[in-house]
Amino acid sequence: MLNVRDPIVDGDSAHYWESAKARELVAQQCDSCREFVFYPRSVCPHCHSGDLTWRTSAGHGIVYSYTVSRRAPSPEFEGMVPYVVALVDLDEGFRMMSNIVGTDALGTRCGDRVEVDFEQVSDETTLPVFRLVKKLEEER
Repeated sequence: MLNVRDPIVDGDSAHYWESAKARELVAQQCDSCREFVFYPRSVCPHCHSGDLTWRTSAGHGIVYSYTVSRRAPSPEFEGMVPYVVALVDLDEGFRMMSNIVGTDALGTRCGDRVEVDFEQVSDETTLPVFRLVKKLEEER
């Protein structure tokens, strides 16, 4: 297991972290405007409704942007460098930040297709991460 800090779990995010521990990616969807909401919160940022419902994501998306971290920002990350942090546009219509993992992660490019996977980082925390499934140039 990686030596990273556990997230601060609150009333808005508890279901998200419980679902991740069960290896399920979830996001909220507003019952009023139908927009997906991510990160977890109590009010829709699009229409300000408080009527949010948890939905399961298929976990497929496209890399919108990414960076390769080659220096550890703190001692917890020293054993991980280099690693890829990406913004992923999920097919359901929300964007999230996570890591791209796997032996080919350093080859990540904008537009690559990814799918969610999960890494247990402590007894209490499982993180959603992504793996490359199709390189952009493979589609050409």
